[in-house]
Amino acid sequence: MKNFMDDDFCLYNDTAKHLFHEYAENLPIIDYHCHISPKEIYEDRRYDNIAQIWLGGKNPDGSYSGDHYKWRVMRANGATEDKTTGDAPAFEKFLEFAKALEMAIGNPMYHWSHLELKKYFGIDTPLNEDNAKEIWDKTSEMLKNDPDLTVRGIIRKSNVAFVGTTDDPIDSLEWHEKLAKEDLGFIVRPSFRPDRAVNISKPGFADYIKKLAACTGRESLKTTAEVCSALEERLDFFKAHGCKASDHGLDYVPFRLGSDAEADAVLAKALNGEPVSVKEAEIYQTKMLLFLAKKYHRENIAMEIHYSCSRNVNERMFKMEGPDTGYDMIAKSNCYDEIAALFSELDKTNELPKTIVFSLDHNDFNQLATCTAAFQSDEIPGKMQLGAAWWFLDSKDGMEEQMRSLGNLGLLGNFIGMLTDSRSFLSYTRHDYFRRIACNLIGKWVEDGEYPNNEKSLKKIVEGISYYNAKRYFGL
Repeated sequence: MKNFMDDDFCLYNDTAKHLFHEYAENLPIIDYHCHISPKEIYEDRRYDNIAQIWLGGKNPDGSYSGDHYKWRVMRANGATEDKTTGDAPAFEKFLEFAKALEMAIGNPMYHWSHLELKKYFGIDTPLNEDNAKEIWDKTSEMLKNDPDLTVRGIIRKSNVAFVGTTDDPIDSLEWHEKLAKEDLGFIVRPSFRPDRAVNISKPGFADYIKKLAACTGRESLKTTAEVCSALEERLDFFKAHGCKASDHGLDYVPFRLGSDAEADAVLAKALNGEPVSVKEAEIYQTKMLLFLAKKYHRENIAMEIHYSCSRNVNERMFKMEGPDTGYDMIAKSNCYDEIAALFSELDKTNELPKTIVFSLDHNDFNQLATCTAAFQSDEIPGKMQLGAAWWFLDSKDGMEEQMRSLGNLGLLGNFIGMLTDSRSFLSYTRHDYFRRIACNLIGKWVEDGEYPNNEKSLKKIVEGISYYNAKRYFGL
């Protein structure tokens, strides 16, 4: 029987152990997509206790900080809402999480949490209800006093080279400006996320367009051309601050060509508070996606597309707590033809940007692997990427399935690897988890005689997936 999460955790063959410890383990991390706060990095926040950094809670502006993955685990164990996102005492919330974690066999949360305890606090004892107070006391003491456990200290301790935050086009980027003036030992750059200007059917669209107009010194934005011009101006502002990537969170990827007049008519309806049909929304969204994608190509900015999620499906809890609080689910989105049509339309004029496509439905992996393979070019190896197993899929099974699809149908050796997609500064161990799983999968193929035991080739593949491919892809 293997020991619990020892140094060879998830490494089940000798080749995997060699590849991980020799080539992957100590490489820097490029976390190209996350949701951490640049303000907290600049202020070098120090957390009072592990409940703050793990579970968070409600902020003064009504939004939430913390990890909704953990809230879901706690709710599944019967925790009351005051002890998940609410205002219960911090230790009570931590204790509720410890009770739930003990029951989470098979859940990647069990692995992530213990990797974090081991990496940052030197704790290799499994957390449960019985030892929760002991672990609480040790972690609280270290968080209050250890110089390596401020936000910046955690990032450095994690060997992070690059952080790509997720930022709205109307953001002032003031914290990024301040960070750029300091020698941090790592790079922090904004990523452009124009969802609120693209997703015309979502609540608050009209109010957001007013804010976008004000942000760019305009009285109003009445046509799609004017909205595009405003977004272009903001993207130029982001590019001046070192932006390397954009991100689009879509329910599904639309593609419905329409005239400028048709798109303008849809926009006018939405700005007047009138409902727009699905077909009308798709005309507007397609117009915006094509415009932005062409701009990304000109500026050498990668386009990320995340789709196939049904958000806020619990109406009662959404009204009570708002978005991003753990009430989302995997969706089924049959938009393969639309994705291909979007890429093809951009390819006609050689304006298809570097693109990473993430689906929350594992059944999409093969289709996306074949679709992206149909649009590769000589601009950069692996220009079109099947994104890493995302959100509900970033488990051992999900990661292996994504890499098998890419290996079977694409070129795994040019994969740009993992991202945290997290709001927690302790989540960098997800890169360690991914690297172990990748090395084990590759090692098994070698030991099964399916790939030669060629040290030079294996080193190139493992180091590329772990670090160098992303470094090249984002021009770092």
